[in-house]
Amino acid sequence: METLRPLGVLQVYSSIMIKWLITLLVALFVLSLLAPRLSRYGLGRLPGDLRIPLRGRLYYVPFATTVLLSLLLWGIGKLL
Repeated sequence: METLRPLGVLQVYSSIMIKWLITLLVALFVLSLLAPRLSRYGLGRLPGDLRIPLRGRLYYVPFATTVLLSLLLWGIGKLL
């Protein structure tokens, strides 16, 4: 059955998935660096954001903030 599927299709989908994964990881990294500054505006303290204390440091993993800011930027992009 795999002979019926062109090989280029799998490569295209995997390269698109890798680009989105890298984009998500970069966004999470940047937001985790900016989380202490963004907490003044309520970002970084949403229900889906994680704070992990480990060895005397506090690590931020802002999942909900990433989704919220992505939707906001998507909406701005659609308006422009």
